[in-house]
Amino acid sequence: MSDDMNQKPDTDPASLPWLGRKLLWLDDMKNVDRIVYALFVVCAGLFAADFFYHKHITVEIEAVPGFYALYGFFMCAALVICARALRVILKRPEDYYAPHDIESEAYPEDQLSRKTIND
Repeated sequence: MSDDMNQKPDTDPASLPWLGRKLLWLDDMKNVDRIVYALFVVCAGLFAADFFYHKHITVEIEAVPGFYALYGFFMCAALVICARALRVILKRPEDYYAPHDIESEAYPEDQLSRKTIND
């Protein structure tokens, strides 16, 4: 891969709208990592707080500390597994629409603007 793909575009902050200038700090990879770590800290704090307050439960399993965190994690994992299973059923070959696609038609030779290159 070339180094061109790793370079940031030259964005002049003055050409951006007000909100774009305020959110430009999110473009730095260091700050993205900081946001992810902050999310981990908030999630761990909320999980720990679940041990220290009295719950008014409706169903008995809600009394388990961290139940909703675990439930959310396992349901999200189940959605990913179901999506992968659905992909097997719904997946089509790459050329599924090709016989009826306009791109599969031959373009008339007289309408092609071909240029010859003299070596």
